[in-house]
Amino acid sequence: MGQVISYVVVGLIVGVLARFFYPGPVPLGAIGTIVLGIAGSFLGGYLSRLVGGGKATGTNVSPFQPAGIIGSVVGGMLLIFVVGLLT
Repeated sequence: MGQVISYVVVGLIVGVLARFFYPGPVPLGAIGTIVLGIAGSFLGGYLSRLVGGGKATGTNVSPFQPAGIIGSVVGGMLLIFVVGLLT
């Protein structure tokens, strides 16, 4: 249960940041912003593994790292762009 709450909180933070940094209006409500943030986190993680050549290594890998948040925001902005192209 705690993991789901952390996904929602991080999704909300990332979604708000992605909407803030994306130029132009992004018409989403609170649920849409959370979904945007969670999907952006997955996309950002996928792109970082694609560029970095694998997954994170180490025994003490923290889920909250500045590079991960930045990648998640960039992933969210990419999703906003792609959805804008499709609609």
